[in-house]
Amino acid sequence: MTVTLYHCPGTRSSGALWLLEELGAPYELVHVDVRKGPAEDFVKINPSGKVPAIRHKGQSLGELAAISLYLCDEFPDAGLAPEFGSPQRAAHYFWHVFRPGVLEPAMIAKSQGWIAERGMLGWGDFENMISRIERVLETGDYLLGDAFSACDILVGGALGWVRRFGLIEQHDTIFSYIDRLEDRDAFRRVQEIDAKMAGSS
Repeated sequence: MTVTLYHCPGTRSSGALWLLEELGAPYELVHVDVRKGPAEDFVKINPSGKVPAIRHKGQSLGELAAISLYLCDEFPDAGLAPEFGSPQRAAHYFWHVFRPGVLEPAMIAKSQGWIAERGMLGWGDFENMISRIERVLETGDYLLGDAFSACDILVGGALGWVRRFGLIEQHDTIFSYIDRLEDRDAFRRVQEIDAKMAGSS
């Protein structure tokens, strides 16, 4: 069945769109301009009023990481998640939680200049977050080794914003990883879709 993605260009929902393109899943886009405030009918889909959100098989689902986990299981033939029972399944779950639970808070804290005692922060700090990713990428091109996965969309997509926001200086391992991801055909298609949608709004 077709996945309906509620989408606003240049937001977290671009990650969900990238995932759908990589999965080859049938989808339709509904433009939600969250910058102007979500419409009442969209709040019925996602009470937080945030994108991304999807509608599939009569159910609504928000939150990028949850959407990614769900869609990888719904479209397993695309191979963007390790099979159930695979030793890499644990890392698949870890990186999906890492994006909203560690990477984004550390990124926002750095950009906003938040100061708090490190021991009070569930996500640690920005430098620790970057080094954690770097150590993994020193052993393979992607987070799960040599194969691209949905984990790379979540984590690599956020790292793209880290670089664009100027939150990290030249970093060969991280920047090479971002370049690999942004050279993918599906990523480029998302940029074209976003540019067209943003230009028509």
